[in-house]
Amino acid sequence: MKPNHKFFLISLLVILIMSSCVTRKKLTYLQYSGTQDNSIMPTVDTKISFTPSDYKIMPYDQLFIRVITPDPQWSALFNSNPGTGAMTEESATLLGYPVDSNGEIEIPFVGKLDVEGKTLAEIKGQLDLTFKNYLNDAAITVRLVNNYISILGEVNMPGRYRLTKDRINVFEALSMAGDLADYSNRQKVQLIRPSQYGPIVKEFSLSDRSILTSEYYYLMPNDILYAQPMNGRTFQMNSSIISVTLSTITTILALFVFFRPGA
Repeated sequence: MKPNHKFFLISLLVILIMSSCVTRKKLTYLQYSGTQDNSIMPTVDTKISFTPSDYKIMPYDQLFIRVITPDPQWSALFNSNPGTGAMTEESATLLGYPVDSNGEIEIPFVGKLDVEGKTLAEIKGQLDLTFKNYLNDAAITVRLVNNYISILGEVNMPGRYRLTKDRINVFEALSMAGDLADYSNRQKVQLIRPSQYGPIVKEFSLSDRSILTSEYYYLMPNDILYAQPMNGRTFQMNSSIISVTLSTITTILALFVFFRPGA
């Protein structure tokens, strides 16, 4: 094989290997941006002036509402299941109140209530006032049944996860999914959030500390977090095909040199 042929093959291998490399900078979260010296920057930001908003109910959500009174007969009047046992996820779904396309729920003996655009706390206050017409000592519980987020793409455990507290940030969500995978693009993570005007798609970088003050730092129910793959992921998936291709090219070049006239 001539030197120029060897040089071509070596150059091709180097290019492929370099294109599949993942640098440390691409894997690090919450880096400082700009030209300042990171070695003299504080390790913790002193103030983050962002207050996350509460989730507001939308059509096709589902609410679990329970009215508890000292008199079981009154409780049975407003609840499908007046029992005092622990409420499971399945029973909460079956006994929940679906929000219709007009943003309303219908409660037996009470009628329809407009809940669209209201937080759970606002809905509870609304129900407290409503039930005062019937009961003076009722304890009302309001919960969101469809309290889930979905995490997809280049994470170690993609899936649908239930939110166990009122507020969860993007890093806590990723920890539930086993963190980002090795070939996840931390500079291009997408958040898909439903709204009354249609889905909102926001792309951000987890390597930039500005995410801490973003309105998308805290996730809301029904959010979808999608981690995009890096280019190296494609190389990894196609490594066997590339290996066979390079082997074939090498064999063809070797045969060409061997059988070349005058060789």
